[in-house]
Parts: sequence; C-alpha cells; structure tokens
Amino acid sequence: MADSDVDSASVDANSAAAKPTITHIIFDMDGLLLDTEKFYTEVQEKILARYNKTFNWSLKARMMGRKAIEAARIFVEETGISDSLSPEDFLVEREAMLRSMFPTSELMPGASRLIKHLRAHSVPICVATGSHKRHFELKTQRHGELFGLMHHVVLGDDPEVKQGKPSPDGFLAAARRFEGGPVDPKKCLVFEDAPSGVQAAKNAGMSVVMVPDRRLDSSFHTIADQVLQSLLDFNPAEWGLPPFEDSAC
Repeated sequence: MADSDVDSASVDANSAAAKPTITHIIFDMDGLLLDTEKFYTEVQEKILARYNKTFNWSLKARMMGRKAIEAARIFVEETGISDSLSPEDFLVEREAMLRSMFPTSELMPGASRLIKHLRAHSVPICVATGSHKRHFELKTQRHGELFGLMHHVVLGDDPEVKQGKPSPDGFLAAARRFEGGPVDPKKCLVFEDAPSGVQAAKNAGMSVVMVPDRRLDSSFHTIADQVLQSLLDFNPAEWGLPPFEDSAC
C-alpha cells in the first residue's frame, strides 16, 4: 500500500462547519498515546514469515483497535493460514513475544503535553482501549503518573464492553463513568488512530479526531471530523477547549 501524507487542509471534514461544544475527552491508547502498534506489526511479520507470507497495511488496518480474538480471526483468515494456525494459538504465540516488548512502550509525540494541559484546565479525560488489563499494565508501567491523570480507564475486557470496535460499547461505557455521568455523546471528543476506532466513535454519536499512521491509506480518513499528523498539531481552541499557553514541544 502506498504511503499517504496527511493534508490537514483537505482532510478536516468539518473545517468550514461549526464544531459542537465539547466538554469531555476520550483517548484511545495504542498507536495514539503509546507507540505500541509497531510491536504488533513486528511480531505478526515474524509469524507470517514462517508461512512465506507478508503482513501489509491493508490487513493491519482491519485489525487495529479490535479486541484480541477478533483481530486474531481476521489475521488467520485473511492470510489463509487458518488451517495451520488457529486464532487462539496465534494469540498464545503472539503473547509470548509481546510480553517483553510492552514494558518498553514510549509515548507518542504530543501525548504528555495534551493530557497535562487538559487536566490542568479541569477538562475531564479518560481512556477507552481495546487492550485488556494484563497488557494495559505492561504497556503503561513506565507511564503511571501520566495515566494516573485520567478520570477512569475502560479496558477491552471490561464487562460492559460486550463487543470491540467498531462497536461503540467502549466509548459509551467511558461516557457513562465520568463524574456526574452519563455524558451526552455529542459533547465527547474522541482521539483515535485506528479506522475501527474512528467508526466506533461515530457509532457512539461522538466527534473524533484521527491521528493515523502515515502508512494508512487515506481512504480511511473520510469519516473522521478532523485528521492530524500528530497530537502536537491539535489546537484545543478549535474545539472550544482552553488554548495552549506554550508552543508545541
């Protein structure tokens, strides 16, 4: 798949329209706040290499943001290895390799700045991720202070999340748990990197800012309300949120 640069001038779908009044923020985690998607890619490339197959971004786009077992089914079926490797066995094998990688997770550019800014201005923030508890703890163990600023975290194995993205379950659960909730979905702004996550936010009736990987085909950008190259490019004032006092860093 060809790389696609994000042209914010052309992909800001609502640039000419009035944006809704936003009071609450919901963040995805993998690939948005934490640079963890590269780990999944590396492991999945290694597994497919044994079958003389390659892992591409068309397949990755369909897997991103989903619950583990759902992504695993897509992986083995789309690559044609389901007769040799079951979704469950794939997850066991992948897990063994990922466990040593997750604790090294780094923050994505602009994540710390934006979270601290919103918290300093008393804007309610939370995380809604497809990651289950065990992986969440591994991925965030170096970033406990930052994730501690979240009002709450909704995980992929939460009892209220019956279906993974693109189902809205996770985002709707997140909106219900804010202090004084449930919050009107129209007042929630979601930050996502995955196509399934963007669709989940729209299915929940929320606005969504997409921060995709450059390698993701631009056809996946169309339903987002705004598309940015990085969280550093987000302008809170455009959404009626307190503006940054400092320059991007």
